[in-house]
Formats: sequence, C-alpha cells, structure tokens
Amino acid sequence: MIKILHAADLHLDSPFDGLPGNKAALRRSEQRAMLSSIMELADNEDVDIILFAGDILDSSSARIETAEQLAQVFASVSIPIFISPGNHDFISPNSPYSRLSFPENVHIFRSRDIECVELPALGARIWGAGFTDSTSPSLLADFEAEKHDDILDIMCIHGEVGAKNSSYNPISIDELARSGMDYVALGHIHSFSGVLLAGETAYAWPGCPEGRGFDETGEKGVIIAQVQADKSDLRFVPLDGRRYEIIKVDLTDKDNHLAAIIQALPENCTRDIYRIILTGECEAVPDMNAINAELDGKFFAHQLRDSTIPKKDIWEDVGSDTLRGLFLTRLREKYDHAGDDSEKTRIIAAVRWGLAALDSREEPYGNQ
Repeated sequence: MIKILHAADLHLDSPFDGLPGNKAALRRSEQRAMLSSIMELADNEDVDIILFAGDILDSSSARIETAEQLAQVFASVSIPIFISPGNHDFISPNSPYSRLSFPENVHIFRSRDIECVELPALGARIWGAGFTDSTSPSLLADFEAEKHDDILDIMCIHGEVGAKNSSYNPISIDELARSGMDYVALGHIHSFSGVLLAGETAYAWPGCPEGRGFDETGEKGVIIAQVQADKSDLRFVPLDGRRYEIIKVDLTDKDNHLAAIIQALPENCTRDIYRIILTGECEAVPDMNAINAELDGKFFAHQLRDSTIPKKDIWEDVGSDTLRGLFLTRLREKYDHAGDDSEKTRIIAAVRWGLAALDSREEPYGNQ
C-alpha cells in the first residue's frame, strides 16, 4: 500500500477579476499560503508521495516570487513531490519550472513522452508527462506499462477523460484500462470526481483546492488516497479556504426585501464570497443601491443580481400607437423568442430601465 496526497489546479496568481484590487491581491496571497497548508496536511497524514496533476500556476509566466515560494515550500518537506505541468503552467524554456532550481525531492515531468520514476523503497513506480504548450494531443495513446509483481504503478497527469475532441490531452476509458496503472491522479476538472474505475485502473480528479469564481462554488480540497494492487481508497479532505456561494432569495409577497435577504443568509458567511440572486414577483422594484449598502461588510465580497418579475403587467401597452407601445412591442418580440431564462431576465431589466426613462423617473437598480 502507498499513501498519496493528490492535488491539482491551484492556479496560483489568478487575477480574481471579479474582486476589487486590494481584495484580489489578498486572495493571491492566501493562495500562496494554501501551499503551506497542503504541505502541513501531507506531513500530518504521513503520506508517502505528493502528486500535483497540473496547473499549479495560473500562467506559464507566473510571478517569479510565486515560483520561488513554491520551491521554498516544497523544500519544507522531505516527501517526494511529482509535478505534471498542465495547459496553464505548461513547461517551456521561459516557464518558472525551467528557470528555477527546485529541491531534490521534486520531480517535474518535462516532456509529452510518458516517463517512469522508480521508488524501490516504496515498491512503486510513478509515471507522468507534461504539457509543453497550452494545448496537448493525447499523451496516453498506445501506452501500456509492463506489470511487475509487488510493484504499484501510479500516474500523475493533466487531461480530460471521455472528451475525444478535447485540446487538453484527451484520454479514453480504454486507454486508462489498458495503461496498467493502479491509480491515475488527474488534473484539469475543477470539482471532486470521487473514485472512478476503468477496468482495474482507479482514477480521480480532486478538483481545485480553493474556488476562484462562481463557477467553482462550495467546498474544495485535495485527495488522500491509499492505493493497493486490488483497490484504491480515496478520501476527500476539504481545505479551509474562502468559498464562493450562490443563493437565491424569493421576494414574492415580501414587503421588506432587505429583511428577506438577511433571513436567507447562512451563518458564518463573513469570510466568503456570495452572489445573491433575487427572484419572484414584486410589487416594488428592489432598491439595489440601498440593499447593497446594507450588505456591505457581511461578506468578504458579494454580488447582487435582480431576477425578479414585476407583479403588474409591464406589457400592458404593447401594440399601442405610442413611443411606449413601440418600445414594448419590440422588446416583447425579443422576450418571446429568448433562448433561455437568463436572456429573458436581461430583457425584463431593459424594459424596466426603458419605462423608467420614458416616465422620467430614477431607476432604483444600482449596479447589478
């Protein structure tokens, strides 16, 4: 049995475009600190090896101080570390992986050719390859390891399984099944997969260890895997990073919009990033400026979205021979042919803005 910490997709030095500059800088600093947390976890779990399956860095030209810290943190443990560069941090002559010296316990797979590193003391072989550009053809095509008794075969690689036309190392189930691997540690998918099987080969993605946007909501972390010849036991370990969350608040028949929102918020949300989507039918348009002002300070950061529908019939003047009627008729046609609910929401917002302008009144939405 071999015990592994499997991580991927840290994306250090992400821009965090949705946050103010000072908070984006703080988030990047917290990302770098997360590296130390991962090393501490590996030490506490007494793992035999650490696998990083790509995209540790968000760019192949990441800040040099970030790469230097990476090397320093890796030197803080004596555990063997294996890195398979991905499509964001692909290996190149100018990448930090090429320009910096890494400690002896770190092995970086620097080629698209599958390489094997033998660990006789652990009775294991670690296989891997790396991206050398922002895209990659299949790296496992025609690959099959010759099996040896009492030797565990582990692979660390970045790629997509079952996506035949992917530009990011497409891997088929058949390729995994015939690879001869006992466990394949994958990166690229940003959510935890659970343990999956292709024949006798177990494989998994840990997801990203910390969310960076509202497409990466909820709990994030790494995998602790115990791999044996006949089975792999995986345990997902959440990390204590800031979380992105989306909540919907139905304001139907709610006179006090702010109170309804406050009531819907979970406890202990002050350190996380929230998107709050207002829904339902409202007599009065939510005062977004006032609500945003009241919500400031209740989160690390937040976004407010208004997807409510007015209770009164905003289309009542459709077809009338007036500027208002012409405006509503044109927008109603777009609404009726909208492709999805999000497009309808945008059209309703345009109607509200347009009617407010026609009525010479201030639109109380504020920034959404």
